[in-house]
Amino acid sequence: MTEAIFLVFPSHLSPLTSILPLLIAWLLDLLLGDPAWLPHPVVGFGRLISFGEKRLNKGKHRKAKGAIMAVFLILLVFCTIQFLRCQLCLLNHALCIPFDTIIIFYCLAGTTLIREVRAVFLALDRSLDEGRKQVARIVGRDTSELSAQEVRTAALETLAENLSDGVIAPLFWFMLLGTPGMLAYKMVNTLDSMIGYRTDRYRDFGCWAARIDDVANFIPARLTALLMVVSSPGRGKHFLFVRKNGRNHASPNSGYPEAALAGILNCRFGGPHYYFGQCFDKPYIGDNDRPLTTSDMKKAVLINRTAEVLMVMLTATSLVVRSIL
Repeated sequence: MTEAIFLVFPSHLSPLTSILPLLIAWLLDLLLGDPAWLPHPVVGFGRLISFGEKRLNKGKHRKAKGAIMAVFLILLVFCTIQFLRCQLCLLNHALCIPFDTIIIFYCLAGTTLIREVRAVFLALDRSLDEGRKQVARIVGRDTSELSAQEVRTAALETLAENLSDGVIAPLFWFMLLGTPGMLAYKMVNTLDSMIGYRTDRYRDFGCWAARIDDVANFIPARLTALLMVVSSPGRGKHFLFVRKNGRNHASPNSGYPEAALAGILNCRFGGPHYYFGQCFDKPYIGDNDRPLTTSDMKKAVLINRTAEVLMVMLTATSLVVRSIL
């Protein structure tokens, strides 16, 4: 049984069993993204969170109840995937390959994110109203009053931030804890995106969800910024820009990838945003409030893709080294 538990983690698998699912899943994400017809575990996560929030986010001790729900759901996902994977490994190690491939594919969101950001710019070319509606698909803020510049800014901020949440962080946790850790991270991220707001409704109940997400993304967010800077010319000045502006954000993590992209594009992100009717006055990242264009989006997409390739290579290398030690 102890051997079976160890088999959950990539470091105890052969290089083929470790790397093949990663490469297949990544290629599938490049080709397919997240097909709308395919059931996604994050949808199930959302339903579980919504079910718990409606029943627990009331009365007294909301912070404690929110903490218990968050920790329980994260451990539930991790332990469930760990148990299933152990059972497959006991039957036949080869069964781990399709199992891991499916989970990694579900956890990667690089292609879908890029498609959505491109769609925002295309919609905005047709009309401001279409651009607002399209960007509302990928941001949590209120979009009904955004200007064209603010729509483009929101899309590019999301592109940078979600490179961390949707690609780099899942791969980081896959390196550390295998597919159980990777999918558990997606539960962490989903909890934060649903209840991790500092609004009257979620301030207490979602406090722990937000803090757990901060911890889970601390290293990945900074690694994302590093990979983005390495992927672009002028690395020296971009490093300095990130160092200066990375903390200019309400989140302890999101500012770093956003600062990396703002520095690369020589533009300004941040400023006041409305969430659920409440204004949050976020600091600005950068000083050059120039108009953003479609060419900026194309450059940002290239940076994202390059950073993604570097992270896949880093992950694959790590798995090989760990498997032969």
